[in-house]
Amino acid sequence: FIGKKAAYALSQNLKVIACIGEKLEEREAGKTFEVCFQQMQAFADSITSWENVVIAYEPVWAIGTGKVATPEQAQEVHVAVRDWLKKNISAEVASSTRIIYGGSVNGSNCSELAKQEDIDGFLVGGASLKGPEFATIVNSVTSKKVAV
Repeated sequence: FIGKKAAYALSQNLKVIACIGEKLEEREAGKTFEVCFQQMQAFADSITSWENVVIAYEPVWAIGTGKVATPEQAQEVHVAVRDWLKKNISAEVASSTRIIYGGSVNGSNCSELAKQEDIDGFLVGGASLKGPEFATIVNSVTSKKVAV
């Protein structure tokens, strides 16, 4: 169902942020990759062109809770999603698709998250309403991209 909605949005020349992520009990049960890959497949079943798709790894347990995945946890999932894209879609899509992180990103944790090689940016929630904090988040990613 969500894949069809995404495909329709793309057909109307909109861009899509495909959010994936696991619940706390799924993470604790070691099912993070399984859950995220099932969610990716739901999109892949309906999407034929990925050029206007951004993937956001947003663990449900971190949304608005103040809990955030460690930089290493986030990087691990981003690498796995990129590998899934390579194996299931194409190497070109895997290398060109932006994979961003969105789970209680704030001015305090953004720099360490941005240092991770496969985190291409952030999906910012509540922190986007706080001007100086949002600027810190934007600058953490901007400086990463300039340095690359």
